[in-house]
Amino acid sequence: MKYLFLTLSFFFFSVIAKADKNNFFIEAKNLFEMEKYEESKFLFQRNIVYNPKDASSYLYLAKIFKIEEDRRQEEKNIKTTLLLDPKNEEAMYILIDIELERSNFSKAGELSKDFKKICVKMCENITTIDSRLKDFEKNDAS
Repeated sequence: MKYLFLTLSFFFFSVIAKADKNNFFIEAKNLFEMEKYEESKFLFQRNIVYNPKDASSYLYLAKIFKIEEDRRQEEKNIKTTLLLDPKNEEAMYILIDIELERSNFSKAGELSKDFKKICVKMCENITTIDSRLKDFEKNDAS
């Protein structure tokens, strides 16, 4: 009877702990949408402690760092997102944008080819990327 009680208690607390961990992301996303970036950043980071392979938390951290204009942290979190989820369209698009802002058009072109292979929901952005790359080529030729 004692062992049954201990086993059930352990199971119950592990289920509660897992539910709390999942709530970090949901709560952080809600705070992000309410533009409470500092609070959401803390919860996304906390979620990563419990779920280190949660690509979505890294993606949202990158968005926060973009708002805070911390380009190094933005890029670091985007690359981590893509390492964990190579087919993450939004992260790929953001990385392309970073490379275009840096005028690293060859890297942006390579990433654009990868983006075209993985796009499902964000394919309309291909024309924007191609347009920006063509504008560069026109300016470079002048």
